[in-house]
Amino acid sequence: MSVTTNITALNVDLHSHSTVSDGTMAPADLVSRAHERGVQLLALTDHDEVRGLADARARAEELGLRFVPGVEISVTFAGRTVHIVGLNIDSDHQALVDGLAFVRSGRMRRAQAMAAALAAGGIDDTLAGALRHVANPDLVSRTHFARHLVERGVASDMRAVFANYLADGKPGYVPHQWASLAQAVGWIRDAGGAAVIAHPGRYRFSDTEQWALLDAFKSLGGAALEVATSNHSAEQVQAYARLAQEFELEGSRGSDFHGPGESHAELGATFELPRDLRAVWDRFA
Repeated sequence: MSVTTNITALNVDLHSHSTVSDGTMAPADLVSRAHERGVQLLALTDHDEVRGLADARARAEELGLRFVPGVEISVTFAGRTVHIVGLNIDSDHQALVDGLAFVRSGRMRRAQAMAAALAAGGIDDTLAGALRHVANPDLVSRTHFARHLVERGVASDMRAVFANYLADGKPGYVPHQWASLAQAVGWIRDAGGAAVIAHPGRYRFSDTEQWALLDAFKSLGGAALEVATSNHSAEQVQAYARLAQEFELEGSRGSDFHGPGESHAELGATFELPRDLRAVWDRFA
């Protein structure tokens, strides 16, 4: 499953999630799985949270696996949620720590509103069910609701839950104001990191809105576009590689792994970057 081989020839995965946010594996266990899967350079990028990085780094050092501290920050842009990954960050940098705390602070209020919206649609008691899947109560998310709804038999799998209940315009969707793009990129850069637009193929932007996002991101000092990811087809990899080059952005590669068997995403198993696109990990590999 590859496009054109990138000259760095590393098995790189710079997008993954542990139980510290909405993954199903503890940070150290995720690192062990990545090592078993042949990943050579790994980033843990939990949503709006960095508390899993110490355990992940310690396990990576034990295994001799090169580790990149990361985070994925929730952003509101043009009325939609966009995710910005920060790579090679100083996770103790105060501006970043304070910014992530600000973003996390609204998650429980949104979860309560989601539960109320689902109840109005005839599905009761979803918040308690979602919380049973949460290791970090500050990071309750749509993914936790989705796991609960699959468990209850409301939908057959995670994809069906999002498509029918939790996506924009569906009964359980609740819009939320996250960080601004300028705030997220600023926090990442202040912490010494490289900012990356995650899985751009997931956002339902028009061509004009997508151009505005990339233009604003570049002007703020954004570094890269996640070109190779489990969310993209081979055709999208090539299309986003061309966009990265047009905006003079580097390319990133990440599985967006959340847990074994939950989706087709697996650590280290996604497309490679096209040969003529500079890799963001050349900064720190």
